[in-house]
Amino acid sequence: MRAIVAYFSAEGTTANVARIIADKTESDIFEITPLMPYSALDINWKNPLARCNREKIGRKEVAVVGKIENFNSYDTVFLGFPIWYYGAPNVVKTFCSEYDWNGKNVYIFATSGGSKIGKTAENLKPYISGANVISADVYNDTDMLETWLNSLKVER
Repeated sequence: MRAIVAYFSAEGTTANVARIIADKTESDIFEITPLMPYSALDINWKNPLARCNREKIGRKEVAVVGKIENFNSYDTVFLGFPIWYYGAPNVVKTFCSEYDWNGKNVYIFATSGGSKIGKTAENLKPYISGANVISADVYNDTDMLETWLNSLKVER
């Protein structure tokens, strides 16, 4: 069994969590990178004209740089991102739609300044069709993250 941590991080918070998960689970790691990187102004959700708002409201696909080679060789995927508008950013949805998720065990992890996971996993299901979503939660607290990681039975 092979595992990979695939994550999108706008400000580094999710990247830090992803590195902890990859280290603790001895997983490979892949950063989901938008073709056009986000600036601080692009992710200022308080500005109705900010790029993140236009993408989310317009349900726009966001082009992704690179692909995971041999994605089929992974049985387990830790999928991480910051919560934007109570869900995954569009760049994550675009990333997910590029792969065959049949038979994969997926652990969704998110970071957020205040939102809970809500229906994020449910809303991602069309993009990861065929996957078995094991868990989905927000991990801002390192103690909570460590507790969760210690409870996992991921084979390496």
